[in-house]
Amino acid sequence: MARPREFNEDEALLQATRLFWSKGYEGTSMSDLLRVTGLSKSSLYDTFGSKRALFLAAFEAYRLERMRVMRGYLQSGTTAYDAIAAFFAMVLEHARAADRPFGCMSCNEAAEMAPHDEEVQNLIERDFDGMETAFAEAIERGHGDGSIPLENDARQFARFLNATHHGIQILARTKGNVERMDDAVTVTLRALRSVG
Repeated sequence: MARPREFNEDEALLQATRLFWSKGYEGTSMSDLLRVTGLSKSSLYDTFGSKRALFLAAFEAYRLERMRVMRGYLQSGTTAYDAIAAFFAMVLEHARAADRPFGCMSCNEAAEMAPHDEEVQNLIERDFDGMETAFAEAIERGHGDGSIPLENDARQFARFLNATHHGIQILARTKGNVERMDDAVTVTLRALRSVG
């Protein structure tokens, strides 16, 4: 009879996710992973298979949680415009937080791995598509509640919001000027309410 695992797999994945998010795939060593997860090499391989498999599981866990939080924000608020503004306020808050200086894991890996790793490129494209769709749905809700002009094409503005989000994340990763991030969001939200 197999012995039960003596560690929390979800906690180990969470710690690995934070490490990959912080240091990137190439910058994360196996010894780093063993240290933060508290696993032995054999336990890590038995549970996750390989460093790459652990990275892909970590990326998927990050993506699903980020989408859950994003949809929660975008489906709340008195109006869709208010919901989008609240989402970007949260993004700015996280970008400024000293304990979250990592930007967005998807953006980080888009720069690090996607140019030479087709599987990761496809995962990031799926992630960006999911964000775009969530923004487009919120904008369509804004058309219905009157907070966003009907003339503003939902898909085009969703791509605009996506680009703003990713730009802020790059600035956060590089410890960019907070005023730049604030101004980008201010102009983006103003454009969303203007007739395009």
